[in-house]
Amino acid sequence: MSRPAVLRAVGAVAALVCAAGCSPGGDAGARNTSPPGSPPAASSPVSAAPAGEGRVTVAGTLAEGLRSPWGLAALPGGDLLVSSRDDRTVTRVDGRSGAKRSLGEVPGVVPGGEGGLMGLAVREGWVYAYLTAEADNRIVRMRYGGGAGDRLGTPEPVLTGIPKGTVHNGGRIAFGPDGMLYAGTGETGRTGLAQDRASLGGKILRMTPEGKPAPGNPFAGSVVYSYGHRNVQGLAWDDGGRLWAAEFGQNTWDELNLVEPGRNYGWPEAEGKAGRAGFVDPVAQWPTSEASPSGIAWARGAVWMAGLRGERVWRIPLSGAERSGEPEAFLGGEYGRLRTVLADGAGRLWLVTSETDGRGTPEPGDDRILRLDVG
Repeated sequence: MSRPAVLRAVGAVAALVCAAGCSPGGDAGARNTSPPGSPPAASSPVSAAPAGEGRVTVAGTLAEGLRSPWGLAALPGGDLLVSSRDDRTVTRVDGRSGAKRSLGEVPGVVPGGEGGLMGLAVREGWVYAYLTAEADNRIVRMRYGGGAGDRLGTPEPVLTGIPKGTVHNGGRIAFGPDGMLYAGTGETGRTGLAQDRASLGGKILRMTPEGKPAPGNPFAGSVVYSYGHRNVQGLAWDDGGRLWAAEFGQNTWDELNLVEPGRNYGWPEAEGKAGRAGFVDPVAQWPTSEASPSGIAWARGAVWMAGLRGERVWRIPLSGAERSGEPEAFLGGEYGRLRTVLADGAGRLWLVTSETDGRGTPEPGDDRILRLDVG
């Protein structure tokens, strides 16, 4: 089935009453089928904004044929690691040729629903992974030398006891500019967990690389950094070191939040810009049909956000802690569901599609890692 082109959208439209923000949506549509590692043909779809606004150009397909890809992390030297949520595997992808090499299956992963092997992060010879186990969600780390023939070492627990569920497992992890490890978690459909500061569900967590509460955390002896979240899957820092997070809404508003320690982001008492005392309003919001955001990245003065139901990449220009313009949408419907976006450090982005996660409409070549030139 071919997916009809979706026109580029600017800003939010009226809210739609729908199923949970992470539910499937959209028909199948036209795709870029360039061979891995090659630039797109002249007829390949390319999206760009008018002069003076943001732009996105699909510079090529790095890799294809990935199954349920979720997490993406860069190795020193430019190669990438990608996790398969359902297959429980980590694959190394050459950052130039797109050649793939399996590093093996991660033991202890129990896929199901929205759980499995999810976020990845790399630091000083360790590969960190957020995964769903038999009794909980947890963060582990595995030794990895990075040489030819090297495989992942035995997982060592970093943080255990994160609530798990069929839905809303969070899953994104990233090291911040302070050297601490951050994690976005979900409330697993049990909405009360988000406001319970004793629970690790519905939170953004901050910890040392060994999993201990990080110095300066707002709640003594706790890894909880912020609370009142529904399902956080996007974490990124801007040039000023500020933390931004993307969050799934329920029936009305998906959110982009500026995250500050100890603050309450409202769920389930507030969704979107509620203007209620004690809760932090998002900097930007979208109807759940237009976003359902997963990964985000910072590049060229903007947060870039990958949308699942929305099947598009959003650009949110920022100046300090404020928006400097209206959000802009690109690639609407051209590549299906979009899971993860990662900055390459040179002002470009890697983008991972998500058509083989059980909620998309896979076509030959899915899923893919795309190279984006942005501005």
